[in-house]
Amino acid sequence: MRELTADVAIVGGSAGGCAAALAACRAGCSVVMTEETAWIGGQFTSQMVPPDEHRFIESFGSSESYRHLRRRIRSYYLDNFPVKAEARSVRSFNPGNHECGSLACEPQAALAALSELLASYIHSGRLVIHTGCRPVAVEADGDRIRCVRVEDRAGGAVIDLSARHFLDATELGDLLPLAGVEHVVGAEPQEETGEHHAFPGGNQRCQMAFTWSYAIDYVEGHDFTIDRPDHYELFRDSVPPHWPGPQLSFVALDYDTMAPWQHTFLPLGPAGPPWQSLWTHRRMIDQANFAAGTYESDVVLVNWTQNDYFGGPIVGVADDEQRMHLEGARQLSLSLLYWLQTEAPRLDGGQGFPGVRLRADVAGTADGLAMAPYIREARRIKAQFTMVEEHISAEARPDGAERFDDAVGVGYYFLDMHQRTESAVPFLTQVWPFQIPLGSLIPQRVRNLTPACKNLGVTHVVNSATRVHPIEWAIGEAAGTLAAFCVARRRDPEAVRASETELRALQSSLVRNGVELDWPVVDPVQTWDEHLATAPTR
Repeated sequence: MRELTADVAIVGGSAGGCAAALAACRAGCSVVMTEETAWIGGQFTSQMVPPDEHRFIESFGSSESYRHLRRRIRSYYLDNFPVKAEARSVRSFNPGNHECGSLACEPQAALAALSELLASYIHSGRLVIHTGCRPVAVEADGDRIRCVRVEDRAGGAVIDLSARHFLDATELGDLLPLAGVEHVVGAEPQEETGEHHAFPGGNQRCQMAFTWSYAIDYVEGHDFTIDRPDHYELFRDSVPPHWPGPQLSFVALDYDTMAPWQHTFLPLGPAGPPWQSLWTHRRMIDQANFAAGTYESDVVLVNWTQNDYFGGPIVGVADDEQRMHLEGARQLSLSLLYWLQTEAPRLDGGQGFPGVRLRADVAGTADGLAMAPYIREARRIKAQFTMVEEHISAEARPDGAERFDDAVGVGYYFLDMHQRTESAVPFLTQVWPFQIPLGSLIPQRVRNLTPACKNLGVTHVVNSATRVHPIEWAIGEAAGTLAAFCVARRRDPEAVRASETELRALQSSLVRNGVELDWPVVDPVQTWDEHLATAPTR
């Protein structure tokens, strides 16, 4: 057994955990961070998902550190790869040219960029990172955590983390039950939250789908067909609730209209309608950006509706049920791959694309699937203040999102509720650009723990908007800044929020470090898109 002591202990090396570590180290704290997988970065890396971002991200609506991360990802390619001159000349170079935002990349590029951001603190000894470790126990003294015990997944070695402030940056909010922190699982009752899209009566087992992603490329004339997965027929023939047909199909569900959505696999060319080709939807690498021979094919992330797993929840259930559903998600993803290779309809009338190749080297795993599933929903703290749908919904609020005097960051993404367990209807609806209130980062009781991932004080409905990369980064950066502020001033977060002087000092610290606390004021006669067209790229 080893014991590590630091000012701030961060359990979970997620995107939010990395942002928190950067912020706390920047403020002068010593930090120890643990991560369950081999890679820090969460959604960016071990889950393999290029960032889901809002359309203003190149100009505003994040923080300087997040913009710095994005610049480093681009530089990874521009400095080390033979990028074509025409691609270099693009205002915002996008290695993958995908349809979910203006930046897509391979997980190794994001890992390199994150490592560079944290490098000086690692080399100075201010930041110590242990990968392959998961939390197993918490020691508390009343309302204050004293120690978190983590265990090495490979060898069983145990490390006790002692700190003045703890951050839960795990993907599922794993510290909350271990530390006895009051929290919420699944969907709250509509009668409690008053939200238009909330679940009547509530249901803890109603949780958003998670996805076991993987990367593929395509080499025509070759056969890379995998062995038939054990549960292939089950997934091939099943018709989920609300769907127009089998889940393994190119006809999916449009969450905006709830109508069938016809996809193709490979692009149809310039004449094809947008968002129809699954190939370009989450493409990590567009080989056309690079000199001939750099890549044998485009590299595509398979994180589609077709491999969203909603067979059962993985939060707040027994270990054996969680393992069953995690394995179910793996089987679904492998079944989708096998279907693509053998039975997927081709435009020429044939079946299957045997040239689809699973890229285990991109995932950094032996089996080719991501190191960890892509998580959309975690346990969430019962907070001093909880964000609900009516704070940000464009349907509910005609004049913009709720204004928060204690704002510590900003975010913007749809209420994008994927298919859920318990047959709950998915949906997609617009929100206003919103602020993140400090009150949503403060537990109701425990004094020295702060959420730094998807586990803040939001409802099941609002989580569908706050779960994406730049918002998780904003949550983590605010949490890390708050932890350092509390350590320096020997204060608890609740006291900081209650004091006008200290709240403004915390916000000033965030602003000095490039964190945006509000959205720009747009001329009433100018639309947001017109404003974006004239805004400078940072």
